[in-house]
Amino acid sequence: MIKHDKYVEELCSTIESRYDLLQTHVPLFSKRHRCVAEIDILAMKGDFYDIYEVKCSHRIAKAKKQLRKIKKLLSTTSRIRQVFFFCGESKTLIQVKA
Repeated sequence: MIKHDKYVEELCSTIESRYDLLQTHVPLFSKRHRCVAEIDILAMKGDFYDIYEVKCSHRIAKAKKQLRKIKKLLSTTSRIRQVFFFCGESKTLIQVKA
């Protein structure tokens, strides 16, 4: 198992009690059926979704860029409540305004 996936599992075990359902490594496809993004953790609570982007090191700029792209792709079809960045190296969880 690669380091990134270990951090994803670690975060899932930390947040699982807050949500009804967690899904990991959720691919997002374009209209032409190409994978254009992947959600590390999609957390569902009722009718709302939270998105978690996991990085091995503190690369918040890259995470914000990916989260903005994901939010743009999903904005018309889902109810995104919050987006988060998790740094596996420092175990830091930050809410992001994407």
